Amino acid sequence: MNAIAIIGIILSVAVLVVGAYKGLGALPVTLLAALVVILTNGINVWEGFATHYMTGYTGAYMSYFLLFASSSLYAELMNSSGCATSIGYKFIDWFGKKRVLLVSTLIISFLTYGGVSLFVVVYAVAPIMFLLFREADIPRHLTMACLITGAATYTMTCLPGTPALTNVIPTQYLGTTLTAAPIMGIIATIAMFTLCMTYMNYEEKKAKKKGEHWSDVALTSDSSIYEIKDRSTLPSVWKSFTPLIILVLIIIIGSRFIANSTMLATIAMLLGALLTFILNFDTFKDKNKKVLVTKGLEGGISGIGGLAAVVAFGTVVQNSAAYSSIIQWVLSLNLNAYVKGIISTMVVSGITGSSSGGLKIMYNSLADSFINSGANLAILHRLTNISAGALDTLPHSPGLFLMFAVLGLTHKTAYKHVFACSVIIPLIITISATAICVMFF
Repeated sequence: MNAIAIIGIILSVAVLVVGAYKGLGALPVTLLAALVVILTNGINVWEGFATHYMTGYTGAYMSYFLLFASSSLYAELMNSSGCATSIGYKFIDWFGKKRVLLVSTLIISFLTYGGVSLFVVVYAVAPIMFLLFREADIPRHLTMACLITGAATYTMTCLPGTPALTNVIPTQYLGTTLTAAPIMGIIATIAMFTLCMTYMNYEEKKAKKKGEHWSDVALTSDSSIYEIKDRSTLPSVWKSFTPLIILVLIIIIGSRFIANSTMLATIAMLLGALLTFILNFDTFKDKNKKVLVTKGLEGGISGIGGLAAVVAFGTVVQNSAAYSSIIQWVLSLNLNAYVKGIISTMVVSGITGSSSGGLKIMYNSLADSFINSGANLAILHRLTNISAGALDTLPHSPGLFLMFAVLGLTHKTAYKHVFACSVIIPLIITISATAICVMFF
């Protein structure tokens, strides 16, 4: 391998990490990191950006814009109608305000599994979390532990039927369904949830012993989104839960009949949005429907922008001499297909800072070898999904920028929770699940 080229890849990741801590957005930080790769790997600068970077950037839009736009519209209608808040209060009724960490995590989990994108769910749950954490006097930084656990762990990678991109991408290459390896996914979900909740409860007790309290800080986003609505004005429970339940059923049942999972997830989101509108027509009749639809659909642009940027960076890396050498080395290893799958996925996801971006790039290179390996593709689907969520949330992950900004936090104050819940614990589950599959499948 070319030592300088390999060092360039390592330096590019360092640029991503430092840029993240300095507050740079996904686009500028990936442009800088891509430049490092280009210069150290002997790629023509114009070709590197105009061809490789832009191919990845526009490719992400072509593949997933409709999914992001429909998800954003659905989330906007759920939030504007008050359904998301109504669901949150119902969880409070069931579990009580004293179980703030559990309630918050379950709310986020329910919404993300129901199809609300990570990039918009934070706006729906932040008002509820702030109220609960303030009343329970729990420090603000633990809101990040709840958010990252509920939105970026088991609901994204483990639960069968989830419409998350990480679950959609393997179906496009392996011919599997969104419900691939359901038993493994459910067991991994239980294990991941248990470990994350154990960690959060430990951190809560630790914070109380240190005398930490809730603190109000100046937030960069519009403070009006955090105003809790009068509960008496919220939609009924059945109106709030029905669109989510129908959406999940469409995905689970539809996966048996529709091979194109991206299309299936998009259809489910649109039907969920339509059902939300119909059931809450009285709420929407006094609202500007054109503004709601426009805002909802255009929300997909900001959501997919970060993903497109990291995929673009990953595409530059994919066209570098160092990446080619690494792939050839991985392919030459005499490893079990499951082991090769999870190692490759974690490496690329770690470099790109994106589980979906990492999976897409990895499968572009290795899908054919997996199909010809004779491995159980459903199990491979689920294992690579779980492994994609292990190193995707290193400090340079674009999604972290949004979450920290909305929650009024920084990498310095709350990244330790991300590292524990979204790196260490998924890594433990990945290694354990892979070991079992290698022995018995």
